[in-house]
Amino acid sequence: MDKIGIIILAAGESVRLGRPKQNLYYNGKSLVQHVSDEAKKAGLDPVIVVTGAFEKEVLEKLDTDGLTISHNKDWQQGMAAGIKSGLNALDTAGAFDAVIVSVCDQPFLSATIFESLKEARLHTGKGIIASAYAGTVGVPVLFDKKYFTALENAEEAEGTKKLIHQFREDLAHVDFEAGSIDIDTEEDYNLLLDQSSEGSLQ
Repeated sequence: MDKIGIIILAAGESVRLGRPKQNLYYNGKSLVQHVSDEAKKAGLDPVIVVTGAFEKEVLEKLDTDGLTISHNKDWQQGMAAGIKSGLNALDTAGAFDAVIVSVCDQPFLSATIFESLKEARLHTGKGIIASAYAGTVGVPVLFDKKYFTALENAEEAEGTKKLIHQFREDLAHVDFEAGSIDIDTEEDYNLLLDQSSEGSLQ
């Protein structure tokens, strides 16, 4: 069986929100706890959570059992630095066939989505499996090990988008319509809570 880990990016400073989005609660869990738990349910191992700006606050609210914590000291440099931090932690855990890169502010991420990424890799033979929503493709996204070096060499401000577009011939996708819902502002969070209480997001 292929070994597939996951890097959960939780290092940002949530400038637009004004407080750590990683610790926002939804359905009884912080957002970062939710994604971590779903990754474990999907059998991903290791589950690497990359911390940064609010490491102390995040770790205070996070059950780290079964998780690998990787502190990204260069968190101000953006997503690429977080991915590199996660890949360094992955390297110390042994040889891997693929890795999923995920964020922590998509409240409807689930084990089913992670499992779909793994299954699509097997069924299509493609090296990059992205999530499709809102007319685009993005995170969570699975990368075969042949792309690890390219991920490590990504420029500071880049995330996964450039690689996805650069290697489109090796790209497949899975549908994740709710992936378009992420939390960047207090308004986003309040809307999520309001719609959920009305039952429209259940």
